[in-house]
Amino acid sequence: MKDEWKGLNLAELVDLLQPMPEPSPVSMVPQTAGWLWLAAALAACLAFAIWQVVKHRKKTAYRRQALKELTSCSNDPQQLAELLRRTALSAYSRSKVASLHGPEWLSFLDRTYGGTAFSDGPGKAIATAPYQDTSASSELKSLVQTWIRTHKGDAA
Repeated sequence: MKDEWKGLNLAELVDLLQPMPEPSPVSMVPQTAGWLWLAAALAACLAFAIWQVVKHRKKTAYRRQALKELTSCSNDPQQLAELLRRTALSAYSRSKVASLHGPEWLSFLDRTYGGTAFSDGPGKAIATAPYQDTSASSELKSLVQTWIRTHKGDAA
């Protein structure tokens, strides 16, 4: 024991100790290539999912626009018939929809959403609405909304 340490108590001796050096920081970079491949695969999956969502949003933009117009539309069958026709022309090819009228038009609407409310229900007013005044029905507006939301088709 050194002479300068003689006569010192334990607390004073502890104060003379030099502190331990701090270890170098741990690297956060993966040490194996497998983690890098996994990160790349996850990034590719995320990019693909985002691309699919954007593609779907673009594809169904006409539905959101039609539903937005429907909220500002009154129960007038002429306005509803026009909105249905424009929506159908956006969803299907012009050659399928443009020439349809009367019972064929109603049958097309029934076929594309899976019901019979256009041919047998309040939707009958759609076929004659552009050509004559017909009475307004609150059921008609909800039927048009259902068709816009649920129809299946080329762009749907």
